[in-house]
Amino acid sequence: MAAQEPREALLGVLTLVLGVALHWLVKKRDNVSEGDTPGLIARPPLIYLGSILVGVALHRLWPVAVVPAEWAAPLGAPLIVAAAVVFLLAVRAFRRAGTPIQSVRPTTRIVQTGPYRFSRNPIYLAFTTLHLGIAIWVNSAWLLGTLLLTLVLMSYGVIAREERYLERKFGDEYVRYKTAVRRWL
Repeated sequence: MAAQEPREALLGVLTLVLGVALHWLVKKRDNVSEGDTPGLIARPPLIYLGSILVGVALHRLWPVAVVPAEWAAPLGAPLIVAAAVVFLLAVRAFRRAGTPIQSVRPTTRIVQTGPYRFSRNPIYLAFTTLHLGIAIWVNSAWLLGTLLLTLVLMSYGVIAREERYLERKFGDEYVRYKTAVRRWL
């Protein structure tokens, strides 16, 4: 019974934190900064990192496998490598275009080269693929669950705000790009 108490306490804290975060997201989702940034709820790398850490913590308390153990590394590792490649190509495209990667700094131009020819959000696609690869390699249903929550948070708290910001800043140029290139793949 004593082993259950820390688990129940952690689950209670995680539920409270998630509830507060979702409440804040819903309450603030249309309150985009009128300044020269998208006014995101949080920096995307921190969202993914937090999600991975919560998933790992839950997995350590209540391990739930998703694939046979012998498949975990062979399936997860290539996803992690693919995520790194996509991320590096996206960063290179940003640097070549001379616009900042950080969402807290003003965007100076729409990047349409490299992986941005196929996805409007290749860095988020890389983060998502990394999270998925870790989930499979660790063999954790919890990490898959936190990834799903992260995708909802990213869609409404980050990407929707970035899209409104870019439409406001670049007008028809961004609308044409948005029409021609998918959000994810």
